[in-house]
Amino acid sequence: MKALFVLLACVTLAACAKERAPDAASVEKAPAHLILTNARVYTLAWPDPSSEGAIYAAAPHDARGWRPDAEAVAVSDGKIVFVGATEEALAFKGAATKVVDLAGASVTPGLVDSHTHVLELGAKLAAVDLTGVATEDEAVALVAARAKETPKGEWILGAGWDEGAWASRYPNKTKLSAAVPDNPVALDGLHGFAMWVNEAALVAGGVTAATPVPVGGEMRLGPDGKPNGLFLNNATTIIDNIIPSPSRAEVMARILRGLTRMAEDGYVTVHDAGVGAEYQTALEELEREGKLPIRFYSMLSLRDENLIRAWLAKGPDADNDSFLVTRSVKAYYDGALGSRGARLLEDYSDMPGHRGLSGDDYGFNEALLADVMTAGFQVGIHAIGDAGNREALDILERNEASAPATRANRNRIEHAQVVSPEDLPRFAALDVIASMEPPHAMEDKAWAEARLGSDRIKGAYAWRSLRRAGARLIFNADNPGSDHDIFYGLHSAVARKDKDLQPEGGWRPEERVTIDEAMRAYSTWAAFAGFRENETGVIAPGRWADLTVMDIDPFVTAETAPDDLLKGRILMTIVNGKLVFDGR
Repeated sequence: MKALFVLLACVTLAACAKERAPDAASVEKAPAHLILTNARVYTLAWPDPSSEGAIYAAAPHDARGWRPDAEAVAVSDGKIVFVGATEEALAFKGAATKVVDLAGASVTPGLVDSHTHVLELGAKLAAVDLTGVATEDEAVALVAARAKETPKGEWILGAGWDEGAWASRYPNKTKLSAAVPDNPVALDGLHGFAMWVNEAALVAGGVTAATPVPVGGEMRLGPDGKPNGLFLNNATTIIDNIIPSPSRAEVMARILRGLTRMAEDGYVTVHDAGVGAEYQTALEELEREGKLPIRFYSMLSLRDENLIRAWLAKGPDADNDSFLVTRSVKAYYDGALGSRGARLLEDYSDMPGHRGLSGDDYGFNEALLADVMTAGFQVGIHAIGDAGNREALDILERNEASAPATRANRNRIEHAQVVSPEDLPRFAALDVIASMEPPHAMEDKAWAEARLGSDRIKGAYAWRSLRRAGARLIFNADNPGSDHDIFYGLHSAVARKDKDLQPEGGWRPEERVTIDEAMRAYSTWAAFAGFRENETGVIAPGRWADLTVMDIDPFVTAETAPDDLLKGRILMTIVNGKLVFDGR
């Protein structure tokens, strides 16, 4: 096993000579501080599978299936110093070494959620959780229950009702106002593209029919001509702006609450898509105080022009080692498919005459984006519809033509949810990363075809088609919009079934990916998207000791009983060699 590991590492790692295990003399001088033994270690040190998902010949896989390529890992000073057999790893044991017998648990490169909203996750963990709520009445009852324990006049916040599934039966303020008359209420949609409020919230914020509606937004009015309590797409910012701002202490508490939850769920790094000035300031303070529990890759919000201008003067972070790295910018180009805001090339199948919103109609600042790209920042453009994706690719292509160096920025399309077949090859041609969410496919499948029709749906959530076209692919959850549980994500990716194991055989199974691809999309390939492919994403000597330990073997399970992936549990999360979560 050791011989096989060394061979694989030498073939796949450019710095192999530097990454050999220390000899006995050096071990005596610097013993490991942590050794994981008796584990099923998947290093991901073998080459990528083919674009069709074919397993590389050097991978630890044969006619009998997957097998781990190591069984122990030794860690010192935040880095991996040995990977191989348990007996040899124990040679690194010193008087103060912590040895953990994992008794057959699996170790993988640390998980990365490459598109999160941690501040919102932290807020949601303390708010009324409407995730999975099926009806307006059920949601109102949950808010009314919270109102019983909330002082009059204090805001009640909630999140998670599905603006996609509810699009043909959107609620208004009537029932919510009757059930909760004495507290302003603001309920954010699952994906952040709808906001539902009561009358008390409208009164508290002074929102009337005369309130200016931002470009790309819709404020619904009732028969009386007054706001009916529903705000869609960019109009949600009207409500965001009237909710009392949390204190700096609460902002920091929300961040830590969200990051702690991500650590508990096995993630060693998050890419937060759309960080504003207040959020960024709090992150910088937490980093100075050494309080960030996991690594944070900040994608600044293009909508915050003052923040962007300040960073243009400084330029992107050049370091990788800091727990807070800021070298990316998030831009919104169109809306969401569920709320019919995504920009389509042809009319919505369930709303003739409507094609969604994008670009200038959605408040997109192309000139500022060009400045950001030229300054060396990576950009991640939110694009959902097939027109939105085409136009976003056009923008990146124009900028690459005028400033060729921007091609090296590892630019991204966030979601790449519906892509015209003729645009699939452009991702690879432009070196654009497709940043996608397996859970979205499972949550949207109930209504997505109604929006798109039977032909366009073939270009939606098309992971295999993008891989086949040569695109780089990374996976995430866009939390708190979707459940970021890694086992749900992996199951969605390889089985294309929901949590109820439906539909049998998978939804459009031709777009599935393999477990080798899915694990890389949550680790190795995500490390590349964050410019960290030389530091992490592979378990090898010299790499960061960022590791995830789970109670199931994801490779074997996915191949033999994929539905059992949903039974998995995170046991440990290790970041920079430190145990940040221990759930054994």
